[in-house]
Amino acid sequence: MIKRYPFLQYGENVAGHDVPVLNEREIRAAAGILFVCLAFSLMLILFRQDFLLVKYVLVGFLTDFIIRVLIHPKFSPTLIMGRLIVRRQPSEYVGAAQKRFAWSIGLFLSSLMFVLLVVLNSYSLITSVTCFVCMSFLFMETAFGICAGCFVYQLFHTKKARYCPENQCTPKSKRTVQQTSPAQLFVLFSFLLLVSLTIVLFQDNFRKPPKKLGEDRKTVVKRTVSFSAE
Repeated sequence: MIKRYPFLQYGENVAGHDVPVLNEREIRAAAGILFVCLAFSLMLILFRQDFLLVKYVLVGFLTDFIIRVLIHPKFSPTLIMGRLIVRRQPSEYVGAAQKRFAWSIGLFLSSLMFVLLVVLNSYSLITSVTCFVCMSFLFMETAFGICAGCFVYQLFHTKKARYCPENQCTPKSKRTVQQTSPAQLFVLFSFLLLVSLTIVLFQDNFRKPPKKLGEDRKTVVKRTVSFSAE
């Protein structure tokens, strides 16, 4: 039975579930919002060396995870936005305990980036790796429904996690539709090989600036020479 202490309980009581749960659809939507914000701010760093947006994003990122972990997910701004986005979709429930553990990892990583980038106003290999790990976790959550932190939860807790997304915590045999045949693996390998060879063999052509549709070749050459001279 679920203990009914609303002011202490982490998660929501839902009929048919004997532990507090959260809506996985809201969580994935919120992860997508955070991923887009972090990815866009990273693009500004890579192409413009502009760190301003990422500092703003980290303030919101850290605040959101503090609310999720230390207060309650129902008050998380990104989860509220996620709820509004997926409000017409049926709920998919996941155990609150493993999600809180996973978000604790996110809280640690966002705190580390906040201290290094905002407080100390510095960047290093540590911030780059931390940012990459955060983006990887968010991408796996929103794109594939894979909670990396939930797998880590299993390593530190003898009690098995309940109600993982898509029953990932419960080992089970694959159905026929989930199995990958040798022919499919061959197609995948051939596809990757074809793309790689195309990039290697035609990279010089790919590097040429595109011409305006209907523009003659002489104009393209003249424009290219003018651009190089500048």
